[in-house]
Amino acid sequence: MASIRARPIRRLLVANRGEIAARILSSARELDIETFALYTENDIGHTFNAAHAIRLRSPASYMDIDELLDVAKQHNIDAVHPGYGFLSESPELARRMAEIDVIVVGPGSEILDRTGDKLRARLLAVECQVPVLPALTEPTGRVDAVRIFVEKVGLPVMVKAVDGGGGRGIRLIRALEDLPSLVTRAIEESPSKKVFAEKAAVDGFRHVEVQIVGDGKGNVMHLWERECSIQRRYQKIVELAPSTVVDRKIVRPVIEAALRMAREIKYPSLGTFEFLLNPQTAEFFFLEINPRLQVEHTITEAICCVDIVKAQLHLAQGASFDPAGLASLGQDPLDAPNMHSIQLRITAEDPEKNYSLSIGKIQSFRFPSGNGIRVDTALLNGSPAVVSSDFDSVIAKIIVTARTSQDVVSKAKRALEDTSVVGVTTNIALLRAIVSHADFRAGMCDTQWLEAKHDELLEHSRAHSKRPDPFHGLMSQQPSNESHAAVSSASLIFRKDDAWSIALRPQSSPTTNTRPHHLQLAKVIRNDFPTNFAADIMFTAPGSNPQAFRMDMQSTSTSASATSSQHKQGSRSDASHVILPISGKLVEVLVDVGDVVKKDDPICVVRQMKMEIEIRSHKAGLVTWLTEAEDDEDVAEGMLAAVVEDEKVQAKL
Repeated sequence: MASIRARPIRRLLVANRGEIAARILSSARELDIETFALYTENDIGHTFNAAHAIRLRSPASYMDIDELLDVAKQHNIDAVHPGYGFLSESPELARRMAEIDVIVVGPGSEILDRTGDKLRARLLAVECQVPVLPALTEPTGRVDAVRIFVEKVGLPVMVKAVDGGGGRGIRLIRALEDLPSLVTRAIEESPSKKVFAEKAAVDGFRHVEVQIVGDGKGNVMHLWERECSIQRRYQKIVELAPSTVVDRKIVRPVIEAALRMAREIKYPSLGTFEFLLNPQTAEFFFLEINPRLQVEHTITEAICCVDIVKAQLHLAQGASFDPAGLASLGQDPLDAPNMHSIQLRITAEDPEKNYSLSIGKIQSFRFPSGNGIRVDTALLNGSPAVVSSDFDSVIAKIIVTARTSQDVVSKAKRALEDTSVVGVTTNIALLRAIVSHADFRAGMCDTQWLEAKHDELLEHSRAHSKRPDPFHGLMSQQPSNESHAAVSSASLIFRKDDAWSIALRPQSSPTTNTRPHHLQLAKVIRNDFPTNFAADIMFTAPGSNPQAFRMDMQSTSTSASATSSQHKQGSRSDASHVILPISGKLVEVLVDVGDVVKKDDPICVVRQMKMEIEIRSHKAGLVTWLTEAEDDEDVAEGMLAAVVEDEKVQAKL
């Protein structure tokens, strides 16, 4: 049974986490649906106010259909909302839940099969006479097949996983020498290990997507368009609605193309139809369909004044557009909405280090408020929040809405000035630089803009980050009597008068007859171990009197597991060391001891969330040592991956 009859939802399981889980739970609660949230260790903020919270075995459980089925059976769940990411585009989840009479909120397994696969979606576009770019028409797992295609159409070419999403499995190839490694990484990031390639339309093109809603009976409508051109690694970080294209006659054919495709398949539920659009030439090409709720649904809600998650839940229960609150929305693409909205994704990433994930505990945060400001986040005061390599890096979304495009940009600048996150590195300073840039204010950013302006934006972001924050300056001057609260929320509990006997000796000395040193905590000042710890201590060496010290451990960029890693750390003063610039999970080591490598040859691959990143040698030479870390092991920024020595030097030894 591929689908089941629509019916009232009584018990909803949200099979997701973070801000989107909190978002879905809020709409479900307003419909008086009994809610069930999932969580894992150190990731609980999104469960706030859910009726029930169920602990999963591990972060991988969000992708484990069998475990989700067991949860649904055990708790008599009658509907599952998968949100986005994870299993939101899985036809198998929809099919198997239907077998136990559980609705998966979304378009259903048949539509997921047809639209989630990029090549099948492309065929639908061709059937509906929607422009597409030249492309491989069969999926492949072979680098040679992509090379042959490139020889026919020329560069640049975009390689995409047929079943990827959120930037996963996408690589832009501009040079032939990069083709083997880039195609290999795209294949490895694809769940099916299959990709296709298409001629790239990059220079001057905007990423424009149309929000579609359908009732599954052939009735479809649009909720205008969004523009998502400001991206890094093909993942969006700033989105706008409506698009910045002033001439609505250029936008109209794009919206009409999306409606044509949606009507052809009687699209049900929410879906986003994505295109590349050049405002100067009016050319546009179909990209893909996202058959689910989108991260940036928030700005569509803002310009339409409608809760589309609630509408989606109504439609899943068999409602038509009117009871779902959609019937009164205008449908002429030439009529621009009278509101403008911007979404700013706050991510735990370091733009200075190629957007490397920043792992650690979030110690404090401050988000904006005021007219036209909405913040979607799962962060809660008093609830521990740890950024790890297991999940996406988005920690909050700031949604800003105003009547005019000028006002919404000004409001976005103010909102970012009112935002801070302490404990991990974020992209807040970069976002401030983006919204302050003249190109952004003028609506002149194409899909290559962030890459082209990256150095300039980083320079501006450094200037923003150096500005003093009076609020934190004042807070640091206040006396603190919250040490007990800080201790209770830390990962390890330390208390006044805790003491240790410590054996300290030079490495060359024998272990016998070692006289113990003594360390005692006189006062715990701050305990966010392992990222931050401060205390007054009494330290006693053998044969001496106790001495008072202030111990202050500053935050690190690694997780607790990475901090305790036994693997060797690299030395930046040693030119032979190939050092990991990021934390994550080791996918594989690509070389052996004794191999001769060229400059920029890949040494190993590290996965951060969805992305696989090649760690390359900064020099040519002979590999004389490799890390003993194993595949799928957590690895830390700064770890020594390999030693590459000059061949001439090695020959002399």
